[in-house]
Amino acid sequence: MSPDQAIIEFDRALRTISAVARSVRPLPGKDLPDVDLNQAQKTHVVGLMRVNHCGEICAQALYQGQSLTSSNAEIKEALRGAADEETEHLAWTEQRIAELGGHKSLLNPLLYLGSLGMGLIAGKFGDKWNLGFLAETERQVEAHLDSHLLALPVEDQRSRAILEQMRRDEIRHAETAIHYGAAELPSAIKLAMRLAAKLMTKATYHL
Repeated sequence: MSPDQAIIEFDRALRTISAVARSVRPLPGKDLPDVDLNQAQKTHVVGLMRVNHCGEICAQALYQGQSLTSSNAEIKEALRGAADEETEHLAWTEQRIAELGGHKSLLNPLLYLGSLGMGLIAGKFGDKWNLGFLAETERQVEAHLDSHLLALPVEDQRSRAILEQMRRDEIRHAETAIHYGAAELPSAIKLAMRLAAKLMTKATYHL
C-alpha cells in the first residue's frame, strides 16, 4: 500500500468511527409520524438501533479490509459500492438513536479494529473466500434484522422503515457477492461467526 493510500484508509477509518455519517438517499420513514413511546420502549428501541449502528461500523471495517486485499478491480468496486450503502445505514441508525435520546456504542472503535482485521484475513484467502465471508455475513445480518423487526414495538413505524430498507440492501449485497463467485463457507466458520455476532449484540445493546 502506498503512503497516500494508507492516509486515505486511515481517514476513512476515523470518519467511520467518529464523524457524523451522511446519506444520499432520504431517511426511510422520515414522513411517518413519530409516536410517544414509554421509557422502557425507548430504551429497548435505542438498544436495538445501537446494535444495528455498531453492526454497520463493523461492516464498514469489513468491506475496507476486503477491498484492500482483493486482486480483482471489479470486485473491489462492488465492495466499495456496498460500503457506500452501509454508510447510509450508519446515518439512518445514528439519526434514529439521536431522535430517541440515546447514544452510540462505546465499543465502536474496538469492534471496528476487530472487523478490519477479519476483513484483511478473509481477503488473504482469495476472492472466492473473501466474497463467501461477505455473503455469509450479509445472510446473518438479514436474519438479525428479521429478529429486530419482530422485537420492535408495533407502533414504532419510523424505526421499522429503517430496518426494512436495511434488510433489502443486505439481501442485495449477499446476492452481489454470490454473483461474483462467493464460495460456501464451512459450517464451523458460520457457527463461529454467529457466536461472535451474538456476543457483540449483547454487549452493544447495553454499551
